[in-house]
Amino acid sequence: MSYIENNLVTGETLVHRGRLHWVIFLWPIIWLLVAIGSAIYIGKYGLLVLILAVITGLASFIRYKTSEFGIISKRVIVKVGFIRINSIEVLLNKVEGIQVNQDIPGRILGYGSITVTGTGGTRDPFHTIAAPFEFRKRAQEQIAKVQDLQ
Repeated sequence: MSYIENNLVTGETLVHRGRLHWVIFLWPIIWLLVAIGSAIYIGKYGLLVLILAVITGLASFIRYKTSEFGIISKRVIVKVGFIRINSIEVLLNKVEGIQVNQDIPGRILGYGSITVTGTGGTRDPFHTIAAPFEFRKRAQEQIAKVQDLQ
C-alpha cells in the first residue's frame, strides 16, 4: 500500500495522483549507451561505465518508485524519498498557491517543478513532476470544492 493510501483519514478519497517524469532515467540511459560503446571500442573501461549506469539507474528507479504526489479530497500530500523522506501534507484550505516552473526541455517533454505554498510561509519545491500543470489544475479544482462546502 502506498504512503498516500496509508495516510487517508476516514471520509477522504484520492482525487488525483501525480508521478515523476520518465526524464529522471535519461542519465542512466546515456551512461548505458556510453558503456555499450566503450565496451565495443575501448574494452576495459566499458565495465566501469556499465557499473555507473547500473548505480544511477537503480537510484533513479528507487526515486521513481518512492515518490508520491496526491491530491486528496481535503489535502495535498507529497512524499519523496526512501531512507531520507521529504513529505508535505497541507490542508486544501491552507494552500495559498501551487507554483509551476518549467524550463525549455521541461516544456517540450512535459515535466516541471511544483512548489506548494501553505499559509505561514511554508514553501516546498518538488522537481521533475510529470504534467505539473495538470496537478495544479486538479488541486485548484479541489480547493474550489472545499471552499464551496464551507
